[in-house]
Amino acid sequence: MGIFNKQGGTPSQHATTTVIAKGCNITGELQLACDIQVDGIIEGKLRLEKTLIVSNSGRLKGEIFADKIIVNGLIEGTCYANAIEILDKGKVSGTIYCDDLSIERGGCFLGSTHPAEQEQVIELPKEKKAAKNTNKKADAKAVNE
Repeated sequence: MGIFNKQGGTPSQHATTTVIAKGCNITGELQLACDIQVDGIIEGKLRLEKTLIVSNSGRLKGEIFADKIIVNGLIEGTCYANAIEILDKGKVSGTIYCDDLSIERGGCFLGSTHPAEQEQVIELPKEKKAAKNTNKKADAKAVNE
């Protein structure tokens, strides 16, 4: 029955990779839940849940948030990732926020590195007060019994 069968709307369980082909220029903000390979040019903000691969012909300029970044092309800007690999032909210029950075012989990094920023909200004073109040109530019960 072609493309209109009943199973046509079921979500794919296979891993997908978005490819920005050589000769393709994108400006703006991209948000992806899958891997992306950049052979073309992207300028702007890029938010990924998975891996960014910048091939030899790939160029990125802007702010990048990803789980893992593999660079064999050029990145200019700020990178936030759990792991960044700069391969032998890769060049990164800017600021990197990452705890796992590796640069192969021939790879180039110009800029500054910082530990990965993690958004953590810690409210210790409130927790301590709540714990003290629970302990006082428990002590009062023990005394009353």
